[in-house]
Amino acid sequence: MSAMTGSKAIRIGGASGYWGDSQEAPRQLVMKGDLDYLVFDYLAEVTMSILVRAKEKSPDQGYARDFVDLAMKPLLHEIKSRGIKVVANAGGVNVAACAAALARVAEDAGIDLKIGTVDGDNLADKIEDLRKDGTVEMFSGAPMPEGMISANAYLGAFPIAAALDNGADVVITGRCVDSAVTLGPLIHEFGWTVDDYDKLAAGSLAGHILECGAQATGGNFTDWQDVVGGWDDMGYPIAVCRSDGTFAVTKPQGTGGVVSRLSVGEQILYEIGDPAAYIMPDVICDFSHVTLTETKKDWLEVANVKGRAPTATYKVSGTYKDGFRATATTVITGFDAVAKGKAFADALLKRTRRLFTERNLGDYRDTAVHIIGAQTLWGDNADEHAALSREIVTQIDVRHDEKAALELFSKETTGVGLSMTTGRCSAGAAGRPKITPVVAQFAFQIDKARIKPKIYINNKPVKFKIPVPASYSEFPKPRHAVADTRPSATSDVMTEVPLIKLAAARSGDKGNNANVGVLARKPEYMPWIKQSATEEAVKKYFGHVVEGEVMRFDLPGMDAVNFLLTDCLGGGGTSTLHLDNLAKTYAQQLLALPVKIPGDLAESLG
Repeated sequence: MSAMTGSKAIRIGGASGYWGDSQEAPRQLVMKGDLDYLVFDYLAEVTMSILVRAKEKSPDQGYARDFVDLAMKPLLHEIKSRGIKVVANAGGVNVAACAAALARVAEDAGIDLKIGTVDGDNLADKIEDLRKDGTVEMFSGAPMPEGMISANAYLGAFPIAAALDNGADVVITGRCVDSAVTLGPLIHEFGWTVDDYDKLAAGSLAGHILECGAQATGGNFTDWQDVVGGWDDMGYPIAVCRSDGTFAVTKPQGTGGVVSRLSVGEQILYEIGDPAAYIMPDVICDFSHVTLTETKKDWLEVANVKGRAPTATYKVSGTYKDGFRATATTVITGFDAVAKGKAFADALLKRTRRLFTERNLGDYRDTAVHIIGAQTLWGDNADEHAALSREIVTQIDVRHDEKAALELFSKETTGVGLSMTTGRCSAGAAGRPKITPVVAQFAFQIDKARIKPKIYINNKPVKFKIPVPASYSEFPKPRHAVADTRPSATSDVMTEVPLIKLAAARSGDKGNNANVGVLARKPEYMPWIKQSATEEAVKKYFGHVVEGEVMRFDLPGMDAVNFLLTDCLGGGGTSTLHLDNLAKTYAQQLLALPVKIPGDLAESLG
């Protein structure tokens, strides 16, 4: 029972942040979490492209097989006996196949399992109609390309709730927004309606915290040394949710990691744009005034989430074939290793370009050379030691429209082993570089009236009509934070410290954009952070990747800011040649940004 509301509290455990997450996570949560619901998120945008290719090869593939084989099969008896319900977007691009596989596992185990499925997100058969309608990319305005092979709408939580209303023990969806696997159970349990915007926003935030697994409980944490002792048995997050929309975050007792303002705050900031306009299918969320309160060890209360009417459109993630790619790596050591690595890459590209010309194959579509071990991710921010490294990995990434060209590149990569640099040995798997097709993303919007989600319970259709809110909001445009007044110095002497002394941070990707969320360690640090970490300073700092603009957004409730970096990922995670294709390292880089603070404040930092 919730001490705050006097009503029941629903415990939801987040068991997966991506396809490939640890198979120990669901076991830990089932055995130690005292759960009502176990939820899984498998469908990163890169994952969808992998599943599309898998289904092309075999009609019974295209879903997250780990969900059935590694998560559910070993735990079915425990899940059933404990009365835990399960929601997962493991269906990928083949929901029916995933449900059938789970049904076979349940039958073999002698377990009566009501399996609900949510379908209707797959728009592959509507691609040509959408092209004729003049559909354009939602950010760039580019027309829909030829060669589209998939299109999946990000559905909301009400179809999941309806499946649970109809008695489902397990609900399997295709492409839904990540947080819907958490919001759906809350709508079902608490009877929230389509117009309960603040509550829907709160449930979405709970889902956003759970959707990346242990990232909320100390995984990928700035202050890693505080949790490293528990890495071997990291705890996974549990949201304890109440009918009024407030909730707490915790983890199973006796597990590693931490639940704190900084660990959960980092996850809240992860992969968002404007925190006052976080667009979900069911609601536009406002996280800017969210408060995080540590009330006891590994227990964080979350409140003050606001919401407003959703947009009239769903986001659709489409994919299309866009040529081929290959990656060659080699270790180079000894004297002048960095210079040798660069010279090797330049010579190999020059050589293969000449061979392409002789064979009428055309030039590379794109190339990238990364000298790993010499601060290649840091651009102009690399320090003086970068060029002195005596051991590096030269990684050469290439794209071409024709597979034949990359087959030649692959052969020449090993074919020059005796004719170029010394001090060289293999890196990674033996053999020639593998050539893979590029499946690029094309995101667009579609009117919600054109999408008809379908619900089944054990393959029997359930009548369902998605509820419509009283009104819709216009698609919001992000707005820069208001410029702050200059903080008053408490000392005549100013000094510089790296941002990490004042803040924790987390970064991630959204299509071709990235974000870096920065969380002040103390409220009094925020004015100094804002003074040095301006939009202009951050854009200059990431000048080696940012081709668009940088926008700052404020979250005063959390003493945090969020930076949105546009057009910085070389086309996005599925097709970019950037070494950090998902912007996971950007926060660590920004934490080295020099921040000017008063001398007496610097002394207090130690």
